[in-house]
Amino acid sequence: MSKLTDVPKRILIGRALRSDRLGETLLPKRIALPVFASDPLSSVAYAPGEVLLVLSIAGVSAYRFSPWIAAAVVVLMFTVVASYRQNVRAYPSGGGDYEVANTNLGPKAGLTVASALLVDYVLTVAVSIASGVENLGSAVPFVVEHKVLCAIGMILLLTLMNLRGMKESGKLFAIPTYVFVAGVFIMIAWGAWRGFVLDQPMKAPTADFEIKAEHQGLAGLALVFLLLRAFSSGCAALTGVEAISNGVPAFRKPKSKNAATTLALMGGLAVTMFCGIIGLAMATDVKMAENPATDLLQDGQAVGSEYVQNPVISQVAEAVFGDGSFLFVLLAAATALVLFLAANTAYNGFPLLGSILAQDRYLPRQLHTRGDRLAFSNGIVLLAGAAMLLTWLYGADSTKLIQLYIVGVFVSFTLSQTGMVRHWNRHLKSETDPAKRRHMFRSRAINTFGAFFTGLVLVVVLATKFTHGAWVALLGMVIFYGTMTAIRKHYDRVAMEIAAAEERPDEYVRPSRVHSVVLVSKLHKPTLRALAYAKLLHSNQLEALSVNVDEDETRALRAEWDRRGINVPLKILDSPYREITRPVVEYVKGLRSENPRDAVSVYIPEYVVGRWYEHLLHNQSALRLKGRLLFTPGVMVTSVPYQLESSELAKRRAKKRQEWNAPGAVRRGPVDTARPKEPSPKP
Repeated sequence: MSKLTDVPKRILIGRALRSDRLGETLLPKRIALPVFASDPLSSVAYAPGEVLLVLSIAGVSAYRFSPWIAAAVVVLMFTVVASYRQNVRAYPSGGGDYEVANTNLGPKAGLTVASALLVDYVLTVAVSIASGVENLGSAVPFVVEHKVLCAIGMILLLTLMNLRGMKESGKLFAIPTYVFVAGVFIMIAWGAWRGFVLDQPMKAPTADFEIKAEHQGLAGLALVFLLLRAFSSGCAALTGVEAISNGVPAFRKPKSKNAATTLALMGGLAVTMFCGIIGLAMATDVKMAENPATDLLQDGQAVGSEYVQNPVISQVAEAVFGDGSFLFVLLAAATALVLFLAANTAYNGFPLLGSILAQDRYLPRQLHTRGDRLAFSNGIVLLAGAAMLLTWLYGADSTKLIQLYIVGVFVSFTLSQTGMVRHWNRHLKSETDPAKRRHMFRSRAINTFGAFFTGLVLVVVLATKFTHGAWVALLGMVIFYGTMTAIRKHYDRVAMEIAAAEERPDEYVRPSRVHSVVLVSKLHKPTLRALAYAKLLHSNQLEALSVNVDEDETRALRAEWDRRGINVPLKILDSPYREITRPVVEYVKGLRSENPRDAVSVYIPEYVVGRWYEHLLHNQSALRLKGRLLFTPGVMVTSVPYQLESSELAKRRAKKRQEWNAPGAVRRGPVDTARPKEPSPKP
């Protein structure tokens, strides 16, 4: 069975890596930027459009507020980046927001942050893939017709790429990310040159359209609420910023410095691209509407349901470069691809956070285990499953999914920055060096402003998006919080139950006697080996046990037993309904009830086979028996293996795999196979 599964596994994700090669998977800054910052960098492809979509509710006249909204987003971006640069320096272990909140605000706050981040990572994958499918669908009709299937296929492809390892997938993602960034900067520079230097007119495809406003001439509180809602939509540009603080361990040394530099670089690039696209959208007179079929008017008539509303970045690129030009096609392709790859931010953040939570016993311990390629494979698979389910439920519709977005990330922003303020307060109490105190005061001021600003934005986001879908994200956070709390209680309960209590040594007094039972189906070599092994252990009482399901076979067994003169009593259990498991279990329980202080040791002969189909043909009764006996207190179950000839095949395969690192070798730890064994000294 293992041979059939190992070959395709090696083809898909590559050869296993030794644990001592973990350092080779660490990322330089040029690879870490596209790996951890692809989400905030790619969000500039849809964040400006989200701002204009909300403002269109009040008509084209409301577009004049878009530069001010962009300025607010820029201030928020710089605040968050500056705050997180303090985080990565103070907490370089990779716990990120969770570690900061857990250490400084307590376990409940830490678990709240963890729940928010896990939800946001799942949404990052779903939103990025759905948005990429919609961008690609404008050029390929098949994708639009089967967008759910295509979105799930892309999630599966990204999952396989990440299972191959962070560094390997990062190299694949670096090229399209850098092409996208370069394309946007060229578009901004060329658009500014044409507009301000050459004074050439640039018109978007929708420049001559009109917008049918849902609420014309909004003023007062209604206008303020609309602007706040547009601002909260524009805050999508900040999603993924926290991934760098969670991924510090994946950077090359000096880890904190490289992570802080990558944060600053990411913030500068994202802000420039976001502002540039908003500015060009205003200069080229882009029009966007939440319901384009009815709200976009051309010559006074609605454009109709056949009209496809292209994203803002696509309309601006067409106005600047010209429809069908090389740069326009290149940027369109890079935009669609980078939106797909933006999900990679979550593929790196979710498994790392899951590993830390598993180490703290809030998630199953399997999430802390590195796979064959030194990636947290179980976390990657869990993220993919959750994202595919969400994509299927929402029909891969980015407009619906994006309403769930942002809430989680601002919960983590706010609690993390509040935790950092407490961190600096605690250190200031004991620090006496004036230079270090000045640095701490400056850092505390940055984090204080960050906590206030992100907390204010969180209130705005909740107020403006709750009824539009944000409640689903909050429900997801509650579910994660409850699940992780229950898992921690289970682990704590088990740890308390199995802890060795020094004050009660009577709990570990050895049994009065040991009653050994060897299960017998036929008298053959495996049975004789089990009998010999049981005799070797010198039990107080030893007997063989068989179940009568066929009278002829039972008579033959008893006759052969007597003929060989085996000096172990053979007991036959009747089974009128031809069951094997129940009579044995009831007999063993009877032995325990007669002598509660005795231990019962059950020996089960088992075949060791080498071919996958042989597992289906042997040992089924043994597996069922073991499964039932394990729940019986005071009963010890021992498998006595007997190797068939086919087991040599498995042995040779295992030896061959060991030469190139067998699957699971990473979890077992490095094995020094190069050093020859020293010969034993001669007497």
